[in-house]
Amino acid sequence: MTGFELLKPAAGSLATIIYNIAKGAGGNLIKVISDQLALAGAASKYGEEYRQDYGLLKLLGMPQAVKLEDVYTGVRFLDELSIRRFESLEALEQNYRESQQRRFQNRQCVSQDGMAVANENQYLMVLGGPGAGKSTFLRKVGLEALKGKAGNFGHECIPVFLELKRFDSDEIDLVKSIAKKFQNAGLPLAEEFTAKALEQGKLLILLDGLDEVPKVHLNAVVEAIQDFVGRYDKNRFMASCRIAAHRSTWNRFIDIELADFDDEQIKQFICNWFQSDRDQEAKTAEKCWEILNESSNQSAKELAHTPLLLTFLCLVYDRTQGFPSKRATLYRKALDILLEEWAAEKRIQPGEIYKDLNTDLEKVLLAEIAYQGFVKDQLFFTEQELVEQIKTFLADTVDKPKYLDGKAVLDAITVQQGILVERAEGIFSFSHLTLQEYLVAHHISQDYRLTEKLVIERLDSQRWREVFLLVAGLVGRADELLELMGSTAQDYINTAKLQALLTWSEQATAGSAGEIKSATKRTVALFLALDLALDLARAFDLACALALAPARARTLDLARALALAPARARTLALDFDIGFDPALDPARALDPARARQFEKIKVFRDANFTVLLARLEALRTKVPDSQKPLGIHRKFIQVIYQTWFNVLQFQPEWVQLSQKETEALANYLYANELIVRCKEAAVRVSQEKWNAIESRMLTVQSDRA
Repeated sequence: MTGFELLKPAAGSLATIIYNIAKGAGGNLIKVISDQLALAGAASKYGEEYRQDYGLLKLLGMPQAVKLEDVYTGVRFLDELSIRRFESLEALEQNYRESQQRRFQNRQCVSQDGMAVANENQYLMVLGGPGAGKSTFLRKVGLEALKGKAGNFGHECIPVFLELKRFDSDEIDLVKSIAKKFQNAGLPLAEEFTAKALEQGKLLILLDGLDEVPKVHLNAVVEAIQDFVGRYDKNRFMASCRIAAHRSTWNRFIDIELADFDDEQIKQFICNWFQSDRDQEAKTAEKCWEILNESSNQSAKELAHTPLLLTFLCLVYDRTQGFPSKRATLYRKALDILLEEWAAEKRIQPGEIYKDLNTDLEKVLLAEIAYQGFVKDQLFFTEQELVEQIKTFLADTVDKPKYLDGKAVLDAITVQQGILVERAEGIFSFSHLTLQEYLVAHHISQDYRLTEKLVIERLDSQRWREVFLLVAGLVGRADELLELMGSTAQDYINTAKLQALLTWSEQATAGSAGEIKSATKRTVALFLALDLALDLARAFDLACALALAPARARTLDLARALALAPARARTLALDFDIGFDPALDPARALDPARARQFEKIKVFRDANFTVLLARLEALRTKVPDSQKPLGIHRKFIQVIYQTWFNVLQFQPEWVQLSQKETEALANYLYANELIVRCKEAAVRVSQEKWNAIESRMLTVQSDRA
């Protein structure tokens, strides 16, 4: 009985696989390998070294390494490579608009489970952008293979992980590289064992980072791998490469692209990240996920669909228990990770192109491309457009880099950093809309003339909202920006009705007893007027209701923005949206809840809500029978709302607005809400200046009345 038989390792274990390889080889190899101590020690050490080298993660300044399997989230692959989609620029733009999402990757793409794909394909080329999780996936497959039958990899193979960036010469011997792994683990006759393992097809060769091979040696490495795969075609092979660097000449390999993380994967990653006893007790993962899904963090969440940047977001949340309101800081750091920090973490040597093109100059270049595209409402660019822009930029740069051409720069940016991504043949976009918006804001913040142009031409554009917020965080002191926004917003209030509406909200609330700011009081009054008008419009004129609804929604947004500080105002703003539908049930319009709420907060100076409640109670006894004609019901509804208007001293014709006026009012309210949000996003705003800006909100300035 051999030492191996005495050891009796678990079936399918690494030790068993090693023994079976030796047994199949016979001769001296089986005699040496069957030694109990040699076998057990080598198998144990090999597995331990793999876990130490490839089973731990320590990225982006993490305080300590974590086990890959503790934070690993199962990946999915797209059925088809997006780069292979021969779509036109116009079709990509249209598909993006129709999707009504911020992400460029189509959510409708069918995806497959990552481990299932690894099990089904003997030769697999894993493609994705920087930080998409390619290396992590290869490492995870290797960890599963080490577990044998207890793992999720369904083939008895010994995983061998080779980092291709280490091949720094044209003399490449893959067999020797593999044998060295076994030799380091103390396996006797390592070279002979490697030859037999390859011959029997018992290895899982994981070739990581084809794009990280020094360019001068790339052809030699590719040829060596192709020859190696051809000679040892019984084994299983898995390689990884960035999409932009991939050559579709690997005939045996199935090309498959990593899909962006979906919401379920993001949530699972966060739960995996915050799994300590302390975090579970504090429900850190649940809180992080909840905050990430808040509307104010929509752009930050966009970054979370990439594993690398999701790791960054988890690190930020772990340190601060939130995401910074100064979003410009967050996005600047995310951009820097892609520009330089990620390559430094992976010890990737920059290409020749970056010896002359420094990071600061590259950022200026990218910002100009982003701005020019955004002004034209263009999110996708042809290769020719980008090359021409790059050439023009370099030609107009003092001390410009030598020997740089547009195509070389574009290739370097797409391959090494992935900030520009090829979405279809010859068509590019920024990897994240958030990063493009940050670069647009960076470009604008360097020139006050562009800031003026932004405010005057784009203040009412939702598409530019994130840019405004980022500019506010980049200009240092945002006083002039906010004052310009306030002055420009006044231009929307240019009709007698709109000015009468604002004048009423100011006069009705001035000097009232409520303990909230004057601007908040005016917003509350305006909200109530629009809410009543909208309810009445729903009962009589649906078209009018559709016109009023956006203005009402904007007023609610502004009320919530202004009510961030005082607790009572916060409660008020969040509880505003009561929702009545008198067209369905006239009796609901008589519900006293709304009147009691406004009576409690004391926003109005002269409105007598005690009288209003009494009158509403009296009207409740006079609700027409449901069998009565529609005309009687409508007349009764008019009486209800006229009762409200009388107490508020409000003229209903002030809200009988044209389509153009309702749009102007909605734009005005949106602009004021954006001013508040920009103040929050700014690094610094003078208290004196802010008090003056806030005091003018929802008022008609004397020079415009």
